[in-house]
Amino acid sequence: MNFKSTLIGVATSLLVCGSLPAFAQSNPAIEELKEEIRKLREEVNALKKERATAPAQASWGDRIDQLEIKSKDAVVVGDIGGSIRVPGSETSLRIYGFAEAHLIHDLNETAPNDIFTNLIEQPPRGSDTKGKTKMTAQTSRLGFETSTPTQYGTFNTKVEGDFYSFSSGNRNRFRLRHAYGEYAGFLIGQTWSTFMDLDNLPETVDFNGPIGSPFSRRLMVRYTYGDAKAGYKLTGALEDPEDGARMPNLVLRFDKSFDWGAVNVRLLAHEKRVGTETKRGTGFGLGGSYKLTGEDLLMAQWARVDGDYDMMYGSTGYAPDSVTGKILFDKNDGLVVGWAHTFSDKLRSNVVFGINRSKAGAAFVTESSGWFGAEQSKRLTQFHVGAIYSPIKNVELGAEYVYGQRKFFGVADGGSGSSDGKLSRFDLMGRYSF
Repeated sequence: MNFKSTLIGVATSLLVCGSLPAFAQSNPAIEELKEEIRKLREEVNALKKERATAPAQASWGDRIDQLEIKSKDAVVVGDIGGSIRVPGSETSLRIYGFAEAHLIHDLNETAPNDIFTNLIEQPPRGSDTKGKTKMTAQTSRLGFETSTPTQYGTFNTKVEGDFYSFSSGNRNRFRLRHAYGEYAGFLIGQTWSTFMDLDNLPETVDFNGPIGSPFSRRLMVRYTYGDAKAGYKLTGALEDPEDGARMPNLVLRFDKSFDWGAVNVRLLAHEKRVGTETKRGTGFGLGGSYKLTGEDLLMAQWARVDGDYDMMYGSTGYAPDSVTGKILFDKNDGLVVGWAHTFSDKLRSNVVFGINRSKAGAAFVTESSGWFGAEQSKRLTQFHVGAIYSPIKNVELGAEYVYGQRKFFGVADGGSGSSDGKLSRFDLMGRYSF
């Protein structure tokens, strides 16, 4: 580089010395020197550009590397609401749940095995102790769900649990609620029974909800075929029968939505076993909703179930005949009606009525007293009226009054003739969702 600069300087001096135009134009040696100087100048300019750009290129390359490193660690929004993309994969992950607390004050004594409404074990009048107060945060919930795209659609999973479990000996233990995977219309795992009508189950502050509706979580294999544009779904499921039965429960279901609401029809076939005896039972359900206005929604569901207390909330279920060993079924009709009103985006209310009526014969009433550990209920009715207010985002405060009545079979019906049991309580709830 120094040699070339010196050469340019010498050549320039020669040009200055040869300032006469005629001489410069007539001397071929001078013309050759001019051309050489021009080429040398072009090389020098090229070298200057290389030196000027080389550090910038190195700096830009380092910046690109840093951005690539940051992008691998960056939080990317997932494909499902409130989710993030798991780094290094196409899976979207959503973590959700809530912290919830209840303060419950009973005006009468309540069933000893449950904090929330358990009308089927409500003790008869005369044994009640008034003024009982309970507080719990066991219904607090934690879960996560994922969604992964594939060439045939998305593969979804869900795992959810809370800290609530029936009976006093299981308090504050983590309990599995849902655990399943979904793909191409199939669902395999544990979730709400297909025979349940969650779409038309009114909201209550009370955790257990109204009497008279199918209410069960089961392990299952389910397939759903639907047409979103036509607004219908056909569902079939094989579900865990529990109680040691030989055959799984079979549930078939049809759902249809309309501009004014929705309807569904559900069929159930199940089996019960006691020792070497088995017996098949059935269930049938109807449900629907109707939009009165943009702020008012009516919901109703009815079901008839023979011999399954999980599939009919309030049923005694089944019992063996102490003489013949044959299995006897409690036959139940359940009805739930609800009215939901939305005052604003911060305040909503619900009025709910539920009833379960047993049509069991005298033989079952007699046997079930010892089998179920309580006298047989002839009719259970329950009424909820409450409201939920959201003062700020993700925070909800609820208040509800619950009244329930349990009617026993009388002497003429084959029962013991005990008086009825009553439930009367206030439930206050606070919840923060995330």
